[in-house]
Amino acid sequence: MRNLWSRTEEERFFKKALEIATPEQLFYITENKQYIAYWPKGYKGKKNTLQSRNAFIGSYTEKWTQGLLESIANNFNAFAVQSVICEEIGLSNRSSADVAICKTTETIQKPENILMLVEVKMSVVWNWEFNPQTKQLKCVGDYTTHQGNPGLLRSDTMLKATGKSINIRVSSFKSSHIPIIILGNTPITKSYYKKVDYLKNAGIVQGFYSLNPCPLDNPHHANNIKATSKKGFIRFDSYTEFQEEITILLSGDREFFRGMKTKKELGKLIEAANQEPTYEKKAEKFLKLLRENG
Repeated sequence: MRNLWSRTEEERFFKKALEIATPEQLFYITENKQYIAYWPKGYKGKKNTLQSRNAFIGSYTEKWTQGLLESIANNFNAFAVQSVICEEIGLSNRSSADVAICKTTETIQKPENILMLVEVKMSVVWNWEFNPQTKQLKCVGDYTTHQGNPGLLRSDTMLKATGKSINIRVSSFKSSHIPIIILGNTPITKSYYKKVDYLKNAGIVQGFYSLNPCPLDNPHHANNIKATSKKGFIRFDSYTEFQEEITILLSGDREFFRGMKTKKELGKLIEAANQEPTYEKKAEKFLKLLRENG
């Protein structure tokens, strides 16, 4: 049984990263020489921007996500693959899928062999203090105690994830059967509640998910939502719960469709599709006509 994201996992990240990185690449240094993951709220001293940590946490969380998805993929005779490229659906060498569930282990994939696309938008959530003399790490507060906006709490992170998903959807009809999910380790801001539900209902993204059951020290904090009303965002509290949701997405035969037509044009397409004998055939016919008629 796999564990979801936690303070323990985050501490493990720092310990692993410190094996190959310097403390200065992973921590800010305050005026009184404290090494900290984020500037604490109320800190008035000199500040700088730390970019080097992003590569380390990005690499770690993508590999961690691959491991989390591997056993689920195996249930479908598939594999969790990192850095997947598929030019036909807009996944280039410079903008590959962080992780994908595929029928084969190759990095370069065909659309028909991709079962799910996963964008990993995880970051350091808690604030940590590192002692360079003793090499000890200490958690000094959740994200409400520091000045950073981690993970899905960042507007630019949400916009990048949404933009990439839209690009995949409009690159080719060959992406229409592939679920896209965004994995984070924080809640989302209230301003995105309706937006993520709309994106899910529109079929652009199948879900913004948090894999961090306890991102706040106070489990009853107003920001620690379980899900939005239409479940465009869901916080998973166990691996089993996450596994069940991914299994549902992989089991269904879904199709993304889009268009803007007059009611008369839509009526004609619906009438033609309705001549088919089964619901599945009606859907196939409607989608075919919708695409043929632009």
